[in-house]
Amino acid sequence: MAADTAVNKTENESPSHEKISLVKLTWPIFLELFLFMLMGTVDTFMISSVSDDAVSGVGAANQIIQIAILVLSVVGNGAAIVISQYLGSRKLLEAADVTASSITLSLGLGALLSMIFLVFGGTLLSVLNIQGDIFVYGKTYIVIVGGFIFFQALINALAATIRTHGFTKQTMLLSLLMNILHVVFNYILIFGHFGFPALGVQGAAISTVLSRLICLFLFFLLMYRIMEVRIKWSSYIFLSKSYVMKILKIGIPSAFESIIYQACQLVFTLYITYLGAEALATRQYALNISSYVYLFSMAVAMGTSIIVGHLVGAKMPQEAYRRVFQSVKWALLATVLIDLVVIAFRIPLFGLFTDNGNIILMGAQVMLLSFLLETGRTTNLIIINSLRASGDANFPVYMGLISMVCMSLPLAYVLVFQFHLGLAGVWIANAADEWTRAVIMYFRWRGRAWEKYALVERGPAEGGAKSALT
Repeated sequence: MAADTAVNKTENESPSHEKISLVKLTWPIFLELFLFMLMGTVDTFMISSVSDDAVSGVGAANQIIQIAILVLSVVGNGAAIVISQYLGSRKLLEAADVTASSITLSLGLGALLSMIFLVFGGTLLSVLNIQGDIFVYGKTYIVIVGGFIFFQALINALAATIRTHGFTKQTMLLSLLMNILHVVFNYILIFGHFGFPALGVQGAAISTVLSRLICLFLFFLLMYRIMEVRIKWSSYIFLSKSYVMKILKIGIPSAFESIIYQACQLVFTLYITYLGAEALATRQYALNISSYVYLFSMAVAMGTSIIVGHLVGAKMPQEAYRRVFQSVKWALLATVLIDLVVIAFRIPLFGLFTDNGNIILMGAQVMLLSFLLETGRTTNLIIINSLRASGDANFPVYMGLISMVCMSLPLAYVLVFQFHLGLAGVWIANAADEWTRAVIMYFRWRGRAWEKYALVERGPAEGGAKSALT
């Protein structure tokens, strides 16, 4: 149920943020994330018709591209949190100016990363010990998709802003369109239909770029449609130092914590390359399947962070405190149920991707460990996102350095190479990290130190901007 107060109430009247429905926010986010992951799975499924080496090459390239996307989230995530607190404090003109700053910063950062991929894409893959046909496939993919990463930079900034205003259903529908376009372009370009040549991995990469370009244009149209306080063109050019600093204050720690995580995953990939091509392909298939286990938790985490940002901006910390623990409870229940289903059908699920018996056997073994991994991950996703939304962005970074770098990396090395546990060693190390941080984050939220990190002061109401939350 949306809050029943209008944006033009007087300063002394608080919006009914406690009436914001997590379900209303979360189900479109869930579907959007599902569609995003489905696009990755469809890519993997279609590319697997080329070869397992093609899947491994694209998987390795995507891990590097994912780190670039996390770098881009410095702007997108930081701006979303600042905007949500301005909306909660009912400073709507400032929220529009922050949006303009985030779009300009995203474009500049995205263009820089695109140049890096175009020039150094192959070098980045070589660092991961990627060789042979896997390297050829990976380089083709990373140069094309990475070379146009600035499209994704702008999409991230626009989608985050639109969601923060409460229009999660609209972003979901655009994601649906992007997925449909991606599948159609994949069908045409990977396999060679309607007179086009069969381009294989190159076709999958071109398909990704084309679908993003089309939807980028539509995201811009949607943003201007939902914002009655139109962004001035000058706001894109003359950036406010104050807004930029607030975005970076949240965005840099938020992205850095995620980058640490992905960097550790890259090191795990390096470990696995020494186990052979079958182990590398198994991990890629397992990651695709596992993504659907924590999908619901990711949606709840994003929806909860939007609400927490509004509540913190409205000076309603008790509501924020209660909301987070309610979200953790329901997300854990859903994760357990989903994970049990995946474990029960793990062998036929791997059979969808490959007929290699060794890969199916290895994948079935590591999926048994997903129960430990995903329950810890669920708690982390919700509480860490809520800490960021409250303004307490540095604490998760410090804990991530200790748990991920100082514990999980050496633990995985020992389990893989000393105890010869193979892929299972990587999964156990990941689970140990997730649960360590989950316990720490639980007590951080319970201790309520986050209450002192609010970014904006509550101000007088300003009319003009639409919001599904008010």
